[in-house]
Amino acid sequence: MNTAVLIVGAGPTGLTLGCSLARAGAAVRIIDKTPEFHRGSRGKGLNQRSRELLADLGLDEELTAAGTEHIVLRKYRDGVPVADTRSWDSMEARPDVPYSSGLLLPQWRTEELLRGKLAEYGVRVELGCELTGFTQDEQGVRATLADGRTIEADYLAGCDGGKSFVRKALGVGFEGETAAEEMMVLGDVEVDGLDRGFWHQWFGEGGGIMLCPFRGTSHWQLQGAAGTDERGRLPEPTLEVFQDLFDRVAGVPGVRLANPTWQSTYRVNVRMADRFREGRVFIVGDAAHVHSIAGGLGMNTGIQDAFNLGWKLALVIGGHAGPGLLDTYEEERLPVAAWTLKTSNEGLRRIVEGVPAGRIGTDVGANAETSTLGVGYRWSSLSGGAGEERAADGDGLAAGDRAPDAPCRDAATGRPVRLFEKFAGPGHTLLGFGPHSAKVLARAGEEYAGPLRTCLIDGGPEGLDDHEGHARAAYGMEGDGVVLVRPDDYVALRLTGDAPDRGAAVVDYLRRLGR
Repeated sequence: MNTAVLIVGAGPTGLTLGCSLARAGAAVRIIDKTPEFHRGSRGKGLNQRSRELLADLGLDEELTAAGTEHIVLRKYRDGVPVADTRSWDSMEARPDVPYSSGLLLPQWRTEELLRGKLAEYGVRVELGCELTGFTQDEQGVRATLADGRTIEADYLAGCDGGKSFVRKALGVGFEGETAAEEMMVLGDVEVDGLDRGFWHQWFGEGGGIMLCPFRGTSHWQLQGAAGTDERGRLPEPTLEVFQDLFDRVAGVPGVRLANPTWQSTYRVNVRMADRFREGRVFIVGDAAHVHSIAGGLGMNTGIQDAFNLGWKLALVIGGHAGPGLLDTYEEERLPVAAWTLKTSNEGLRRIVEGVPAGRIGTDVGANAETSTLGVGYRWSSLSGGAGEERAADGDGLAAGDRAPDAPCRDAATGRPVRLFEKFAGPGHTLLGFGPHSAKVLARAGEEYAGPLRTCLIDGGPEGLDDHEGHARAAYGMEGDGVVLVRPDDYVALRLTGDAPDRGAAVVDYLRRLGR
């Protein structure tokens, strides 16, 4: 059976890619070698940028209802509470940033919601389907499964984790190291005797243990530094090991752990692929980069990889862009992966240095940097028009930056409308500020045959009314001007009122995608 894209791996990365493609009308299949869906909490946090992108897929209400914002981290020393720290306390919601907090929820729940969204497009994960080989040529990819079946696809995306079969089959280098500092036992357990209003964290000379509750479930995620034997091996992650570690490190009597539903061990690898694409085959998420859990960037980086690749594949498959657009996936995401490894390594260093002084848990996983709201692509060939000078770091909003949100009103009805609502969905969005931008929007809509939404702001009875000035402030528009926003909600082009022939510049940019 032919398909446009075969996705290998049905974790958050593969599911996000599947949703991005399916809603754009691309034929997609997603396979996973496991016989049943995972129920482990594993990657348990969505940062603000991932929340924005998954909201673009229509999952905002469901995710917010399932997760916890601003959880309080309670730290202990020698069994005694010494500090309560509210996560993401240094950030606040602003007109341009709708989420003041990341979202804490188990990975199985995130996957469940993504599978539900994917099913709305008629696509379901095919379990028990193990990829054992593939070949590719100029026409497409031919994949072979363990049961002898074959799948023919235009493209293949390996979202199959750190031990990726796809990456290994491509012969892609995966250089790096194993960090001896971070070895842990993990599990999902029920806990009797602790207040579920806190993420409890104990650290001391004998190790460390953390217990994080999940909203709407009876389980907590346990993370523990259990120590190793004389051969450097971690103990088996059993309930007995969990209870012994808690009793020894926490020193809180009367707390009992029970009913483990997921148990695992973890030793961090810090590695990155030397390329993210080989012909018609891509590697995405953990298949392309793995790193420390410090900062909680792993699952989030995979989701953002998938969103970046998804819109580009969709435009190419739909005939609205040339295959050269796919080169920009590696161009844009490989530097971000390198930044992610560096940032998580720095977070791990702070953890290791902070444990003896009891400082851990306050600034590693919940800060402006790990929100990834500031991650952008100013260096990208997709940022700005032909020959346009790149903006320097520290300048105002520029091509390649995250497109800000803003509260506006429907000019005709007065109904509140956020810019993110206008951006949602496949295709680019062209914002026009001021009445003279209406002609630019009309010309782009007429001359570009691909998916494009237009939105006029402060242009009269149609479009949006920037009644409080937040949209103009966010986009640096005092008079007339236009901003082209990419399908993944980054600024592609920003032209102020004095820019010559803005309509031609917008159409030229969009047409260049097809080359």
